[in-house]
Amino acid sequence: MIASLFPGQPLPRAAAGAALLVLGIGLAGCADMSESVSSAFADPAKYDLYECPQLVAERKALANRAAELQGLMAKAQTGVAGPVVAELAYRNEYIAVRGQTKLADEAWARNKCHDMAVRPEGADH
Repeated sequence: MIASLFPGQPLPRAAAGAALLVLGIGLAGCADMSESVSSAFADPAKYDLYECPQLVAERKALANRAAELQGLMAKAQTGVAGPVVAELAYRNEYIAVRGQTKLADEAWARNKCHDMAVRPEGADH
């Protein structure tokens, strides 16, 4: 039956094409979930005992890692299977870093810390 849908192509190639289509649709659905699950990848109590100097260092490290992961995902997008590679290799860690950043920012506000905004290294001032 599948062979008749793809005349002239062997069955394994048609099955591989169908599998890639299903994988692409599945990953597209996962992309929409990233906003709602970012805090699920982070420990909500991680920054409860941090003081302001510790939060400065942590927020800077998180901003640098997020920028690095964004660059890696953008670079992966240029490849043949770029979107799939970017999703599989970097998306989960990027979501976890965003969740940790949100929690660190909440601890920053809760502790009433004051400092200049944290920017990734190499960002224009």
